[in-house]
Amino acid sequence: MELRQLRYFVAVAEAGNISRAAQTIFLTQPALSRQIKALEEEIGQCLLERQAHSIRLTPAGEVLLREARELLRHADQVLETVRGTGRGVRLRVGYAPSLASGFLSAAVENFSQAHPGARIELFDLSTSELRAGLENDTLDVAVTVGQDGAGRGLKWTPLVRSTWRLAVNHRHPLAGRARVKPAELAREPLLVYCQRDYPEYWEALHGWLRTHKLRPRIAGEHDGADSLLAAVESGLGVALVSARAAHLLPSRVQLQPISNPPPPLCIAAGCRAERMDEKPLAVFLAELRHAAKNMP
Repeated sequence: MELRQLRYFVAVAEAGNISRAAQTIFLTQPALSRQIKALEEEIGQCLLERQAHSIRLTPAGEVLLREARELLRHADQVLETVRGTGRGVRLRVGYAPSLASGFLSAAVENFSQAHPGARIELFDLSTSELRAGLENDTLDVAVTVGQDGAGRGLKWTPLVRSTWRLAVNHRHPLAGRARVKPAELAREPLLVYCQRDYPEYWEALHGWLRTHKLRPRIAGEHDGADSLLAAVESGLGVALVSARAAHLLPSRVQLQPISNPPPPLCIAAGCRAERMDEKPLAVFLAELRHAAKNMP
């Protein structure tokens, strides 16, 4: 069995028609039919039921389709990894701007100076996208809120703890206050990160308000720090954010301390547990820890 034959089989199964599949992979229909027949003989199973103008997968064909897709995906990853070795070190780093600001750029700069042939790609993503990127191996590192335990084969390296602050327009009545009480915050129109992309944020926010027997007045959901803080600057409401967001504040937004705030956020670097010993990854994690420890 050859990978080439598996690619042909997947093409036929997905097209549902040998003629259409042949056009897609630039092969003649008779040649493609011979390849599929040879694959069936190699396996010893009928994979396709030929009909007048289409094909249908047999049970054996359905199993092979599922396994072949996984095998081909892995083969493509192996090829990309080998090619990447020839190009030099490549790290795909996802991050949440409101959490990683102040130390991620320093870590990237230090790593790049020590490894001038390395290539670091940065991706501004939501919490759920960062976790998914690690799990499906489209990211090498994610800088976000740490997850309790390894969780789905992931390992989290704590970097820094961040307290919570209330972001308000500089002319808001709560601006300049020594501390804002939870009840005062609950009376304001509250701007939040969207629940689908930032589930941990919602869990922390609502859990904190429940302990104070308060219900928020949600005035809008936002998909990132830029849009959230822009809405605060426009006077559309106030927002509960990490103190790390101070590095991203628009000129007319300020952060206010809160009485009895939620527990501090643990900002961490996540990666797949089985890759922790890879040298480039380990060196970059060390740079992140150093930058977080020495940030102003």
